[in-house]
Formats: sequence, structure tokens, C-alpha cells
Amino acid sequence: QVQLVESGGGLVQSGGSLRLSCAVSVSFSLTNGMGWYRQAPGKQRELASAITKGGSTNYADSVKGRFTISRDNAKNTVYLQMNSLKPEDTAVYYCNVEANWGENYWGQGTQVTVSS
Repeated sequence: QVQLVESGGGLVQSGGSLRLSCAVSVSFSLTNGMGWYRQAPGKQRELASAITKGGSTNYADSVKGRFTISRDNAKNTVYLQMNSLKPEDTAVYYCNVEANWGENYWGQGTQVTVSS
């Protein structure tokens, strides 16, 4: 069983920054990739950013140039640095890991609220 523990959410003013962390209970060598998803009230969960096992990254158009995904292999932790936050970034952010045996695992979610 893979466990993910997220931290770093909170309340921030528009234009501010937050860094989310996701500690994963297995080595990244056992995964195909990781991602950060978000779900705003009344909306579907959407991908914000992802990073593959090889280190390639991709971003939703709405966060490009403002968010940066990264990882620390030694700590089995993936990060999401969020800058220039906007009220529309308000959502619950979930960490996701795809294990190389095909299962997907999710964190419990962390609330990000951006005030105008």
C-alpha cells in the first residue's frame, strides 16, 4: 500500500505564493509518475501539473509560468511551488502517484484558498 501525505496548503492573498509538499511512502523508482490535481467547489478534478519518472513536466495552461513541479528523490517527496496565485486557484489540491504496477494512489488533499 502506497501512502501520500500532503502539506503546505493555506490561505494567501492574491499574488502570493505557497509550496505544497507530498511525501510518498515508496521510492520514486517504483512509480511511473506523479502529479498534482485540484478540485474547486462544484467543478471536476483537474490536472494542475505532472512529472514523469524521467523528469519531464507538464502544466495546465491556467498555471503555466506560475507553478513549478519538482521532486526530491532522496526524500521521496514531490513539490508544487505556486507563485502569483489568483482567486481562481482556490481548490483542494491532491497529490497523485501512479505505481509501476498500474495502481493510482491519492493523498488526502490540502486546501488552498486565495483571497482577492
